[in-house]
Amino acid sequence: MKILLVEDDEVTAGFIRKGLEEAGFTVEHAADGESGLFRALTEPVDAAVIDIMLPKLDGLTLVRRLRRKKPALPVLFLSARREVDDRVTGLEVGADDYMVKPFAFTELLARVQALLRRNSGVAEPTVLRVGDLEMDVVRRRVRRANRMIELQPKEFALLEFLMRNAGRVVSKTMIVEHVWEYNFDPGTNVVEVRICRLRDKIDRPFDTEYLHTIRGVGYVLEVR
Repeated sequence: MKILLVEDDEVTAGFIRKGLEEAGFTVEHAADGESGLFRALTEPVDAAVIDIMLPKLDGLTLVRRLRRKKPALPVLFLSARREVDDRVTGLEVGADDYMVKPFAFTELLARVQALLRRNSGVAEPTVLRVGDLEMDVVRRRVRRANRMIELQPKEFALLEFLMRNAGRVVSKTMIVEHVWEYNFDPGTNVVEVRICRLRDKIDRPFDTEYLHTIRGVGYVLEVR
């Protein structure tokens, strides 16, 4: 899933971006309100984390304008303003949640995940299973046949995407859009490389393969 981060402080933006990417999200970053609004309106994002004090266009104005076109996009405000009136104002202009700086990243992550669940209307399962392959999304653990499997962050995000689409063929383009943060380049082999590494960990040590290549189409994770 893709998160839009609108934050002008480089240190804060880097801290949030690193944490979200390690949690499996793709992050689009904008350093001012004008570019943040443009990206929010023109790019497919699943939620937005927006600072209030921004150059060019402040966060409150950004969200007011955003709500005219995308009333359902989950928005979390970040601000150093901690008074009750400030929080009320942020929620009144259209934000779904409001966090005061400084904050713990674990809380920010939990709030973003809660907004995404709420927006979907259905709580996504946090434990995924395909055959004897099991993923605990919250604890970031993967097991197969009760054997722990260590995955890198992008491998984890790739496997989660495949498991949430178990039995469905997903294309390279779909994988790149959901797992990586850049537009698909037909000449890149990044998907093939990651798929190969993932197979080495979840399939090759076991008797049955779950991850299958559909030539000319994409990949599917399923028990055959």
